[in-house]
Amino acid sequence: MIRPLPIVVPRATSWAPKFPYPYDQTRNMVGPNDITAMGEMCQWYNAQYATLRSQIDRLQTNRIDDVTGKDFDYTRDNIQQQVDIVSTNIGQAVDFLGPRAQSLSQPQNPFGDHYFAVYEGEAFFKLWEQLSNVNNGILAHQPDWFTGPSVQKAKRWGSDIHRSHVCEG
Repeated sequence: MIRPLPIVVPRATSWAPKFPYPYDQTRNMVGPNDITAMGEMCQWYNAQYATLRSQIDRLQTNRIDDVTGKDFDYTRDNIQQQVDIVSTNIGQAVDFLGPRAQSLSQPQNPFGDHYFAVYEGEAFFKLWEQLSNVNNGILAHQPDWFTGPSVQKAKRWGSDIHRSHVCEG
């Protein structure tokens, strides 16, 4: 069901990072800021990710005209209303995740490459990035084939977070 989602207000949490291999090697690089950011992103994920993912899928399907196959005309049926609700929900998620994902520690390895010190930090960063792309595509009336890859990538990163159990406990 496409409906407005409430704004997530983070609360104090006892979230603690997991350190599976090779993240056991970066334990000393994970600081309080990483723990706070990840704990808050997990609160959002547990409260809204599945619903938002479902709403995006529903909108992507609903906006395809059964007769013409076109999916960029938001004037038919109640598509514009659905777009307004879903894009607001995505925007709230992007606004919530952005500063937290961008604040995660990214030290350099000896080769000069950056990596996320905290387990699944990259997944949250990439989820934020792809949700931003999805929202931009929907608002620009881009066709499903254009926004679809970003939708699939967002689902992939969301699935990685789910399968890692990083937000449990």
